[in-house]
Amino acid sequence: MNSHRQPTKVKDIGSFDTLIDARSPAEFALDHLPGAINLPVLDDEERIVVGTLYKQQGAFEARRVGGAMVAANIARHLQTIMADKPIKWRPLVYCWRGGLRSGSMVTWLRLVGWDAQQLAGGYKSFRHHVLAQIETLTPQLDLRVLCGATGSAKTRVLQALGERGEQVLDLEDFACHKGSLLGNLPGVPQPSQKHFETRIATVLESIDLSRPLYVEGESARIGRLSVPVPLVARMRAAACIEIAATPEARLDYLLRDYAYLGDDRDALAGKMGVLKEMQGKETVARWQQWAHEANLSALFTELMSLHYDPHYENSQAKHFKNWAQRRAVAAADLTDAGIAAAADAVLALETQASGKPSA
Repeated sequence: MNSHRQPTKVKDIGSFDTLIDARSPAEFALDHLPGAINLPVLDDEERIVVGTLYKQQGAFEARRVGGAMVAANIARHLQTIMADKPIKWRPLVYCWRGGLRSGSMVTWLRLVGWDAQQLAGGYKSFRHHVLAQIETLTPQLDLRVLCGATGSAKTRVLQALGERGEQVLDLEDFACHKGSLLGNLPGVPQPSQKHFETRIATVLESIDLSRPLYVEGESARIGRLSVPVPLVARMRAAACIEIAATPEARLDYLLRDYAYLGDDRDALAGKMGVLKEMQGKETVARWQQWAHEANLSALFTELMSLHYDPHYENSQAKHFKNWAQRRAVAAADLTDAGIAAAADAVLALETQASGKPSA
């Protein structure tokens, strides 16, 4: 057995067979290292018990009671998840700071005979790594920002570009939110801010910085999540490509993409109430009536003409430095075929700009 016991750094993670998060399930759910499995040495309730003992009776009593819990949990993991692991299996274990929880598991795994290692600094060191990667890599990105009025199917065009082998950063997918007033997904909670940033950093680490990266033109917030400040700044300074879809195509697309809003009419009417100060009581009352009737066609038509579109041009010009120099792709159809055509047209723009023949 390798007797090397030097704590491992974040940069060395890829050399291990399995990444084990020894924290509680609640901690794991908030954020974790990509690809990690959760094998807690203390579950959520046990962690509370041990923490309370520590505060009320001191470290010895907390460790005496906690030690029994940790031993029982590690034993269960050895009998289940780890039961079929070969002698050459190399797991990397981490907890919050790289302390007692991961250290306890590493000790037992090494006693068994595996070359288990501990991540130096635990999850906290990984968190510092994520923030540093976003800070360092973002200014180097060759971004292409997809813009377009509400209902232009920007996210779908972005995904179609990804299907064509282009590099994409789908922030709305990571945020589990469509980025608008009506953007929350039914039954799908948004992730934590930390997990959102972890997913962004994971993409940034994997891309070729010499090739374009396509991203949708987002505001600084997507639902309750904040887009990292360095990324917002880079997007604001990037080249813009506008999906110039017709109002008819946009309405058809919105009616398909947001059809589920008709399932909870009270919630939809409630969201319209937020716009009273901006649009006036009479207008919003009409929109709320349509919401209660699930008359999405009438509602979306006026939301576009009275709420979204009047502010679109000014908002884009204010937020994107190169808006006046944008290139545009016309779209009179946002069905699957139309979205595919729009993605191809975006790539054709890129080919024209580079002067290279298309593949």
